[in-house]
Amino acid sequence: MFSIIIPTFNNINYLKICIDSIKKNSKFVHEIIVHVNEGIDGTKNYLEDNKINYTWTNINVGLCKGVNLAAQKAKMNYIVYSHDDFYFCPNWDLYLYDEIKKIEHNNFFLSGTMFHELEGRELFCGSNFKEFNEDMLLNNYKKIKFNDYQGSTWSPHVVHKHIWEKVGGFSEEFFPGAGSDPDFAMKLWMENVRIFKGIGKSLVYHFGSKTLRNKLSDRLKKNLGSQSSKIFLKKWKITINFFKGFYLKSGIDKDKKQIFNIYDGPLKEPNKNIKYFCNLLLCRVKYLYLKLINY
Repeated sequence: MFSIIIPTFNNINYLKICIDSIKKNSKFVHEIIVHVNEGIDGTKNYLEDNKINYTWTNINVGLCKGVNLAAQKAKMNYIVYSHDDFYFCPNWDLYLYDEIKKIEHNNFFLSGTMFHELEGRELFCGSNFKEFNEDMLLNNYKKIKFNDYQGSTWSPHVVHKHIWEKVGGFSEEFFPGAGSDPDFAMKLWMENVRIFKGIGKSLVYHFGSKTLRNKLSDRLKKNLGSQSSKIFLKKWKITINFFKGFYLKSGIDKDKKQIFNIYDGPLKEPNKNIKYFCNLLLCRVKYLYLKLINY
């Protein structure tokens, strides 16, 4: 059914939970392909013992390059990108596949829905692998209610393999990974993809950023986030926030008190009003400044 791509960086305890949940809770049988960065914690032995396909680099090449390397081995028609610190809830894949069948073409970006202890409104089953309470999660995850939402750029996401290959997968200049999600969405937008839909019933529990791109100090993460924003701006001449706000319509629906804007159909070109052009002008000023300082 799906080729599930999982990059990992010496994170075997979370990776085991992730892979076990895919095997246990998927409706369909999927191909799992892991990219191993370093793997000095026994990750390769674990994958070999469990006959799971993988690629390997002896250094941390980052999320984007790792995913691209693993995706080259994909044999299925649909590519799913997953973090290694996810727990996939029952039937996560069924809800995504049901949506794919409704669309009847390949120009789409669909995502599942991550949840954790955010804002106290969701189910907390442990912030790390030692605390993880799987029974609590399985007994209570159905109580978590999300609407389908607009403008998703998040993982786990699924796209058709043809689209993935057409845009060249993830852009490897976004090392170690920050900024790669909106950049990927922008590349899809340029190929006339207009369905960016988060599926509220396709749930994954997220352990709070234990992935390879987040094993960094807060100061370094802040610097990398700033750097990725500059890379995006220099590449596309608009900011990430401008793209997500005016094009993808992602954000908070304050009127209906939803965490995300409720999905209301394929996206259209943005309404180019005064607010649009004022914000676009700010983007252009920031872009020209980057050129001026030779960033």
